[in-house]
Parts: sequence; C-alpha cells; structure tokens
Amino acid sequence: MTEIERSGFATFVGRPNVGKSTLTNALVGEKIAITSEKPQTTRRAIRGILNRPHGQLVIVDTPGIHKPRTLLGERLNDLVEQVLGDVDVIGFCVPATEKVGPGDRRIAASLDGYGRAKKIAIVTKTDAADRDQITERLIEVDALREDWAAVIPLSALTREQLDVLSDEMLALMPEGPPLYPEGVVTDESIEDRIAEMIREAALEGVRDELPHSIAVVVDDVTPREDSDLTDVHASIVVERDSQKAIIIGRKGSRLAEVGARARAGIEELLGTRVFLGLHVKVAKEWQRDPKKLGRLGF
Repeated sequence: MTEIERSGFATFVGRPNVGKSTLTNALVGEKIAITSEKPQTTRRAIRGILNRPHGQLVIVDTPGIHKPRTLLGERLNDLVEQVLGDVDVIGFCVPATEKVGPGDRRIAASLDGYGRAKKIAIVTKTDAADRDQITERLIEVDALREDWAAVIPLSALTREQLDVLSDEMLALMPEGPPLYPEGVVTDESIEDRIAEMIREAALEGVRDELPHSIAVVVDDVTPREDSDLTDVHASIVVERDSQKAIIIGRKGSRLAEVGARARAGIEELLGTRVFLGLHVKVAKEWQRDPKKLGRLGF
C-alpha cells in the first residue's frame, strides 16, 4: 500500500524571541527568515517549503505576537491573525530555558479563536537546558491546553527531534499533492531576501530603541556586464537623524561593517561576487504613518 500524500500550511506562534525563525530555517534547511536577539525581528509572513518523502510542509514564519505601540505593530499583529486563520497546523513555542509566564498563557488561550487548525506544543532550545528544566517545561506546557495533538521538545540548533516535529506536522496535514514545485525553498523574492539580510546585519549590536525604526528597501540588483559581479543598491530607512548617525557610525565605520556582514549572505544567495552600495535615509516616524508604511511594503 502506498502512503497517502499530504500537504498544507503550518506556522509557529509564541512570544517574541522564542526561536520561531531559527526553527523555520532549521526545518527548511536554508536561511529564509532572519534571526536576531532583538524581539519582533520578523515583519512579514515568510513561507519556507519543506519536502518530505510523503508530502510537503509550507511553513509560514510570522512576527511575534506583542502589545502594539505603533501602527506598524498593529499591522504585524493583524498579519499574524490572518495567517493563523489560514493554516492547518499551529505550533506553539516555549523555550525550555524560561518558565511559562502570563504572555505564554495568553497566546495559548488565544488559539481558541482558530478552531480549524490542529495544535502542537513545542519546547524549544533544549540544547540550552538541563533534563529537569525540560521536564518541568513539558509539564507546564502540556497543562496549557487540552487539545494538543503532540508535545515535542527539540533543539533547532542541534537539530535534535526536528524530524519528529516534521513527521508529526505532516501527519496532521490534509491529503493532497505538493503546493510548490520541488526545489523551491521559499516564495520570497530575491529582492526581499536581500533586504532582510541587510536588515539583519544592521540589527546586530544596535541599541534597544533602534531595531523597530530600521527598514530596508532594495533599489536595484543588476549583474555587471562581462563580469562575475552583481551590483546591489539598497537604502536603510530610519526615523530620525540621530538614528542615521548611529547606523553610519564614526567616519562610516558602522555602515561598512553592516555592508561586509550582509554581503557574505547576499553572495551566497546570488552565487556571484557582489558590490553592495548602502545609503541611509530618514523617513520621519514611518512606523506611525500609513502612507510611509505602504511605501515600505507594510
């Protein structure tokens, strides 16, 4: 008897910084979502595609659910709601290293609003916890809801139990053929992936108030004639002149670091050497301005 082919959409929810993007990348086997120690790094619904012998999982990486302080924050929360209403499986993530708190309980309870989706509880970052912590976390998480289809401890870093998770998610998917052709790992455009790599490099080492103010727009990607070089021009957009100064750094030193960090990932993505031209622009209070948000793609 041949095994039934299944395919469908899954997403991970949880407080910001519980490892959702890292888990998405580990499952897909390629970096499609940027990761950072800063909360609310993810700003779009990014789809990663995982092909298994008996089906296909499309994993939608979403922003962390948080109390919005700006119009951007509200739009990110709306995006999460929209995704949650459409997926077949929701994986609720809690790190093994932290006790379950009010934020986790609130998110777990909010899953009542998505009756269609099957729910899995995932204890992440087990590589950073001892056995007692993991056991304690599994008991706490298990108690949050009665309808978990499974409770799985795992580490995206060491890949421990990743197969268990993908098998479990696939088993919960509806029957059907693959949704994307083989060999496709994401539906993100090259420009979007480049913009995210630059933003990830810009986020490294910046102060707490700055991350939310950074947006990146790719202006141009052009292969140079008679050369294995690709010219990439992009704008880093911030909200204030003082932030522009922080991004550029003394005599342009910080911007040069951002460029060097981002270039490595972009070269790997494009498969060519890259000339990366970065400009820093100020768009006052763009997180609160509907027109500016629209222009920046939110």
